[in-house]
Amino acid sequence: MRISDILRVKGNKVVTVTPGSDVTQLVTLLAEHRIGAVVVSSDGARVEGIVSERDVVRALAARGAAVLKEPVTAIHTAQVRSVAPDAAVEEVERLMTERRFRHVPVIEGGVLRGVVSIGDVVKHRIDELEAERSSLEGYITGERI
Repeated sequence: MRISDILRVKGNKVVTVTPGSDVTQLVTLLAEHRIGAVVVSSDGARVEGIVSERDVVRALAARGAAVLKEPVTAIHTAQVRSVAPDAAVEEVERLMTERRFRHVPVIEGGVLRGVVSIGDVVKHRIDELEAERSSLEGYITGERI
């Protein structure tokens, strides 16, 4: 299975924040959309960074509430690992596990096409295992599925 299969089910809507937005605006976006990370982008198509709940918490712990008035670029990750839509889900799962991050932008031709979270990958894996289990049950009981 490919990342494009996950995006086909989940959709390719991506919440972005501009580099000039402050951390308070970021926190509002995260809460409003009930998500854990947003892509930093001036135009909604080019990835300039990614910023997550973890980044906010770390910055608050280090610098206090004053960080809420700082631009998101003060706390974002500028060196973003991304994947292509044709990447194998297993490769992305491994990447996320080894690098310990939970969100990966999907880029095609230099353009942001979606974001895949560890939750998306796990859901895909569970659905895959359920389908396999169902097929095996059908095989064992002689039922056609």
